[in-house]
Amino acid sequence: MRFGYSDVCLEHDPGARHPETPDRLRAIREGLKRKHGVEYVDADPASIDTIAAVHDREYLESVREFCADGGGEWDPDTSAVEETWDALSKSAGLACWAADAALEGADGRRTPFSLGRPPGHHAVYDDAMGFCFANNVAVAAQHAMDSNDAVERVAIVDWDVHHGNGTQDLFYDRGDVFVVSLHEDGLYPGTGHADEVGEGDGEGTTMNLPMPAGSDDVDYLAAFDDLIDPALEAFDPDLLLVSAGFDAHRHDPISRVRLSTEAYALMTDRMRTVADDVGAALALVLEGGYGLEVLADSISLVHETFDGRAPMEPEDDGISDDAADVLKEVAEAHGQDLEYDRSE
Repeated sequence: MRFGYSDVCLEHDPGARHPETPDRLRAIREGLKRKHGVEYVDADPASIDTIAAVHDREYLESVREFCADGGGEWDPDTSAVEETWDALSKSAGLACWAADAALEGADGRRTPFSLGRPPGHHAVYDDAMGFCFANNVAVAAQHAMDSNDAVERVAIVDWDVHHGNGTQDLFYDRGDVFVVSLHEDGLYPGTGHADEVGEGDGEGTTMNLPMPAGSDDVDYLAAFDDLIDPALEAFDPDLLLVSAGFDAHRHDPISRVRLSTEAYALMTDRMRTVADDVGAALALVLEGGYGLEVLADSISLVHETFDGRAPMEPEDDGISDDAADVLKEVAEAHGQDLEYDRSE
């Protein structure tokens, strides 16, 4: 697997007690040391013009000036230092590299994964929030459509435990980008309800799956098998980007979803399968994940999945009643019927 990485992204340091620490990248690198076939690739930083294709330029200039003046707290969750502008530009550039590398047509074992930080999926058009300044995956999606005539439709699947509100907002009224967010219901930022499906030309191209606290591997795989994968096949994207957060892990400190490490291999395999089925290029972009050991282990398992390891399906005790209710609500919001056998 090819990983986009740069030491520049270590220079963004929001503080000793902040969960989005440079140690996240150090832990990932350490976890990949003993893995076969790991390749690291640097990339040019994204220009302000590239980032401004999805963000307000005046906002970006304000962030750049804020960093040049030494940074500080942009909001209670989102802090910057002088080096943050270079790090966020590099993080967006690595995401663009991942999209470009996927579209070049590498074999499945060398699928690109951008390990940039700060993360991006909470950043909205004209503001930073939730540790995020520039929406990396949105920048990459727009860059791919602007620079490659073969890319007319992009799908983004966000499996971070928090709703990708920024990504949703940036593409909510567009029919050429399909945004899926699978997240814990009620968690920050409190958005991403099942009835948020897009508007105007984008009606039907936003799918939110607000999963109940306590959801496990079986519940998440049902979401992929019964809703996400069929929707992606119907949309038929040219490029599939995964906003890959790892904070839905059962041992992550800031969520209540109960995924195992193996779940990330299983979700990866499903994304690879649907990309193959529709002939889409596939790339991953790092978002959250704050338990350093499980973050490293989960990304190592994603790499192993692309390197040929077959993921292990969980023992299927059936989808939970609460998760079934959510998936039925999502299906209804998208004009579909979905039923689960609750005879047991």
